[in-house]
Amino acid sequence: MDIWLGSETLPIHGFLIRAIIVYVYIFLIVKVVGQRSMGSIDALDFIFGVVIGDILGEPLTDGSLALQGPITAAATIAGLHLTLSMIALKTPRFRRVIEDEPIILARNGVILHQQLRKVKVTLESFMMDMRLNGASDLSEVDYAVLEMNGQISVIKKSAYDSATPNDLNKQTPNKGYPSVIIEDGQIIHANLKNLGTIEWLRELIHKEGYKNPKEIFLMTIDESGKVYISPTDTKDQIKSGR
Repeated sequence: MDIWLGSETLPIHGFLIRAIIVYVYIFLIVKVVGQRSMGSIDALDFIFGVVIGDILGEPLTDGSLALQGPITAAATIAGLHLTLSMIALKTPRFRRVIEDEPIILARNGVILHQQLRKVKVTLESFMMDMRLNGASDLSEVDYAVLEMNGQISVIKKSAYDSATPNDLNKQTPNKGYPSVIIEDGQIIHANLKNLGTIEWLRELIHKEGYKNPKEIFLMTIDESGKVYISPTDTKDQIKSGR
């Protein structure tokens, strides 16, 4: 009973058991509330942050409290969190228990209102997500899915997908990963050496209308050769319309 009611002489193993009880209790609450309320935070990470903060917060501010109990409990929570994360990575069946499955909220432009009630999403909130996904016209929607991170993704019907160069039979070079050449007025030499020389960079800067790297806050170049520049003085940029 000391584990449940508390005691000034609670042994170390009592803190360990209480830590496990609290972890499981918060996990069950999170599962009941649903993934929508979690936003983009993973359920296990949320529980870990809440419990660790609560366990170690009070001993940090109250010098009269002993540390061995809270430290033992925190270590137990950290070990339990790491173990569950590893099991979830290696065991798909267990992962389905820890992580919520994607839930279909709309199909062929039809809102599945029973699913909305199930995941506690209001119609207003659902419509807002549709607009944020560029799908204000629900007739264009093939599927709307509540993902495990709490975000709603939209799959449009093929007829309403944006045309790509491939659809138009046009060949376009891949942009690739953009390399940062200048950051906050400083040349990133490690990236520059893969693209060209200092002289080449100076000519490129002059061509873009700048005198020296100090006038550039950020400059990137992708694999197709496209240059992006954000100047240090944004007021001049706005005035010139660059």
